[in-house]
Amino acid sequence: MSQVVATRSIHSTFLCPSSGSVQERLDRARSFGVGSKVLAHEKKTWNFSYRRSLITSKKAAQAEVVPVSPQDSKRADEQLEHIQAVQQLGDTPVGIWSKPTVRRKTKIVCTIGPSTNTKEMIWKLAEAGMNVARLNMSHGDHASHQKVIDLVREYNAQSQDNCIAIMLDTKGPEVRSGDLPQPILLESGQEFTFTIRRGVSTADTVSVNYDDFVNDVEVGDMLLVDGGMMSLMVKSKTEDSVLCEVIDGGELKSRRHLNVRGKSATLPSIIEKDWDDIKFGVDNKVDFYAVSFVKDAQVVHELKKYLKSCDADIHVIVKIESADSIPNLHSIITASDGAMVARGDLGAEQSPTPKPPNPQTPKPRTKRSFGYPRVEEDEEIINLCRGMGKAVIVATNMLESMIVHPTPTRAEVSDIAIAVREGADAIMLSGETAHGKFPLKAVKVMHTVALRTEATIEGGRMPFNLGQTFKNHMSEMFAYHATMMSNTLGTSIVVFTRTGFMAILLSHYRPSGTTFAFTNDKRIQQRLALYQGVCPIYMQFSEDAEQTFTDALTMLQSQGMVKEGEEVALLQSGRQPIWRFPSTHNIQVRKV
Repeated sequence: MSQVVATRSIHSTFLCPSSGSVQERLDRARSFGVGSKVLAHEKKTWNFSYRRSLITSKKAAQAEVVPVSPQDSKRADEQLEHIQAVQQLGDTPVGIWSKPTVRRKTKIVCTIGPSTNTKEMIWKLAEAGMNVARLNMSHGDHASHQKVIDLVREYNAQSQDNCIAIMLDTKGPEVRSGDLPQPILLESGQEFTFTIRRGVSTADTVSVNYDDFVNDVEVGDMLLVDGGMMSLMVKSKTEDSVLCEVIDGGELKSRRHLNVRGKSATLPSIIEKDWDDIKFGVDNKVDFYAVSFVKDAQVVHELKKYLKSCDADIHVIVKIESADSIPNLHSIITASDGAMVARGDLGAEQSPTPKPPNPQTPKPRTKRSFGYPRVEEDEEIINLCRGMGKAVIVATNMLESMIVHPTPTRAEVSDIAIAVREGADAIMLSGETAHGKFPLKAVKVMHTVALRTEATIEGGRMPFNLGQTFKNHMSEMFAYHATMMSNTLGTSIVVFTRTGFMAILLSHYRPSGTTFAFTNDKRIQQRLALYQGVCPIYMQFSEDAEQTFTDALTMLQSQGMVKEGEEVALLQSGRQPIWRFPSTHNIQVRKV
């Protein structure tokens, strides 16, 4: 059994915004399992001589513990000042920001639409904090989406220290109302009809795009429009129409999404239009597919088989937004590369009444108001993804009010903070950036809230247990110990990768410092833009390892990402060796 031999002191891990004195922080260290033998050195001596450390995989090696030095205490104070500076960012008026001034770990996905599909807006979104550009194939055509893809590619080509990934979101088997010449105001108590006849749009009747709509609904069913913004009760139905009574009224616009509470449409997850859109994505080499209304793992296997036949290296993100997904959750996420918690449609298809508690089971810990209405399922998806080492995106209604208002509600700010604390890789904006009035402010608010929330998360925690997902990989052990070392020494991690595997693995362990992932593949750089805490950097690798290491640290220093004299943990591991032998894995701590 290999073990890691560390030759550096343990101290600065145990920082948090309210850290207090060095002695108090050392006292708290005991709760993280740090042996009393290490802590005893603090009272005995402060003498310390620095040497570059090399950590390699050895058998039966004895760990050497070096005492804490005054230099470590000084660095701890510097880190505390940094955290306090991050917290003060919230006092800066959001309108005057041109670019994030402190690196945020939680990534932001922005849906591109009429409000943001110009070169100027895409540039501004990227500078404001956008990491992934989402193309919603439910709206627009291939020509409009091609324009956005070209603009994102142009931005990536000219940007020196940032890159944007592209996510294509399939339409899926959505049931939508038809086009209307103008919005219809529905009032509680009135009757309204949905028909499968095409092209109908009167004051009391509108078409739907789903031929089996009449067969799928029953008298007494509750129809929800736009995830519950309006609701109608089914009173009767004929061969081609469904007569409803308006329960909660509102303004019905063109192409509104319809759900039947507690039911899912009997449609395949990938419809004919989706296959055309997927081929469009293959031709344009997008980075991610977000597949709508996935009900079972077979859909994911079918898509991945198609992508393999096209020799397309595109990751598949499953959208958990159907009631039918929940029983198959584990197999769906296992088959995918990540999941999106699409809380709007998922909530609409669930019963609003929570399950009654079982008096025979222990009382669960308090649940937060995280999504609507089944919060335990949101948590389950996030925890399952993290335990399986898969990316997870929290989406829908994050800053819904900012579609029409310049400031968010307190509930929306709390919603973002909870998603960040839960450990989401990314948080998503939909209508806020697609057709909202204040897309840039929405991104800046999300950036600020995420950044301030991250500053309050206590560092130095034990890495998250990934279960048995990677237990057969030596890389998993090294990612774990690299995270432990980074947290202990208070350093960033530098990793070199050709496939992105090691950087993604490190991301799932959530080290307290930034993971700088150097790659010589532009596609990998863009893909890594989604993962929490990873800063992907494109650089051509030299044949000489030492020269590459030097070039990487020089680049980080020149771009202000690290300072002279700062230490970084440099990791060489992963499935494909670059400058090492396949059986050799090592971690180094270097001073810039």
